[in-house]
Amino acid sequence: MFKQIELDYAKDALEPYIDALTVETHYGKHHVTYTNNFNAACEKAGITSDDAAAVLADLDSVADEATRTALRNNGGGYYNHNLYFANFSANPKKAPEGKLAEKINEKFGSLEKLIEELSSLAATQFGSGWAWLSVAPDGSLVTSKTGNQDNPISLKTGNTPIIALDVWEHAYYLKYKNVRPDYIKAFFEILDWGKVEALYEKAAG
Repeated sequence: MFKQIELDYAKDALEPYIDALTVETHYGKHHVTYTNNFNAACEKAGITSDDAAAVLADLDSVADEATRTALRNNGGGYYNHNLYFANFSANPKKAPEGKLAEKINEKFGSLEKLIEELSSLAATQFGSGWAWLSVAPDGSLVTSKTGNQDNPISLKTGNTPIIALDVWEHAYYLKYKNVRPDYIKAFFEILDWGKVEALYEKAAG
């Protein structure tokens, strides 16, 4: 059975950037629903794997279209939100170091340029979706955006996400209303680059 990540910070610890009510609603309701529905879809499909990424990468093996769609939508919601909430901190490391910093400078020129690119992808995603920083099989970095609960794994890019920027309205509307760019700016204030470094090292091997 798949379980939500446990937050290592209090629900009000991300304020003033993300308020406690948004965390309670987003994590405690939306993410719970995706998790429960993903488990139900896995049970229906006879899937016993405890690796959500492996399930999303192998959706084509599920013959029933409705079950496959349920796995894609709810498995994506489960996986995406686990990554989203895992990367926040009340006292985040403000900039990456080591190999990740090198790769960012190599690909984007600077951390500021990477943040600008991710922010633009997030701001221009029409409707619900996500902006991503992922690691390619050769260890290089790739930015992208996806609609709904798709991600680089379910889309079979071969890349491993290490930053998930949620731009569904439930992620920000209680505090920021329709001003998505203000929420995107706030996202980077609580993104812990130490956690992202660890994800990069794991993905790059």
